[in-house]
Amino acid sequence: MPAPEETEPRKLDWLAALLSYLLPGLGQVLQGRIAKGVLFFVSLYTLFFYGMALGAMKNVWLPPKAVTAPLPEVDIGYRNTSIFKAEGALKSLAYRPQFLGQFWIGAAAWPAVLQYLADTPPDNPQQGLPIVGRYMATPPDEELQRLQRDGNKRWDLGWVYTLIAGVLNLLVIYDALAGPAVKDDEEVEKAQADANAKKPEVVS
Repeated sequence: MPAPEETEPRKLDWLAALLSYLLPGLGQVLQGRIAKGVLFFVSLYTLFFYGMALGAMKNVWLPPKAVTAPLPEVDIGYRNTSIFKAEGALKSLAYRPQFLGQFWIGAAAWPAVLQYLADTPPDNPQQGLPIVGRYMATPPDEELQRLQRDGNKRWDLGWVYTLIAGVLNLLVIYDALAGPAVKDDEEVEKAQADANAKKPEVVS
């Protein structure tokens, strides 16, 4: 009985994974899977920005220290046992956990990170960053209350769409990292040709 042919382990493509994080589908385009890359890009960006539009472009943000400093402390623990107190970015994420999923949409969510690092108070609408201005900045409490009260649930539905888009891009990143789950015919033929070339010639 002939021994099964050994197949080389699949190589991880870290560059493609990084590119698909920056821009959904870009890693797949680099790998030559252009149709799939374009499909990922259009689908995820449509979902993300449609969610943004439902929320009046104000549902992707991470509260800076100027916002979280006066808020109650957040204890991270287990069964009423405090392990440590969340500070800085952890405290911001505790008050805005949605951003944990939204972050993975890539560069489209970076303005929220820039706004967090700038640490500008939300009650000063005139103060903004160069280029992005107040885009993805933490809205003032009055504006948040108005959006939630008058938005007919659209604001909440919008951030859910943006979160789903970010989480789905994790699958896109993994697809770029590990490659396609099913090899195409050309890849199989190339692997078989390489394997046959490595077989020793039998001398009669």
